Amino acid sequence: MDIRYTENEISEIAKKVIENAKSKVLLFHAPMGAGKTTLIKAIAKNLGVADAGNSPTFGIVNEYENKEGELLAYHFDFYRINDEMEALDMGFEDYLNRNAWVFIEWPEKIESFLPEDSTNIFIEIVDMQTRHIKIS
Repeated sequence: MDIRYTENEISEIAKKVIENAKSKVLLFHAPMGAGKTTLIKAIAKNLGVADAGNSPTFGIVNEYENKEGELLAYHFDFYRINDEMEALDMGFEDYLNRNAWVFIEWPEKIESFLPEDSTNIFIEIVDMQTRHIKIS
């Protein structure tokens, strides 16, 4: 998948990301302010998450459940970690072994621990309203 979109099209883009994902581990590569969290919230909503909330920047991880309280996804934001060992210390590998979607912002901070079959999502800022997304 390789297309341009605006925030008005985010729900449709989220559906396409889910359809094109080769695994439940999604790695979001993008500069600050490109819309990683916005897209993740739209993906979570399309998966049936009751409340996607905010980016976990300060808490590092958020858990997302459906209305019945069943776990659907984890959302990690590794922007503030200083080295990979912090992810290991928080039990990151255990999260990967659960039957849930895993959304990771700033995956380059924990490259050694990423599954080989992860889906890479690259978001580029085209202009104030438009983004370019590529999935590989």
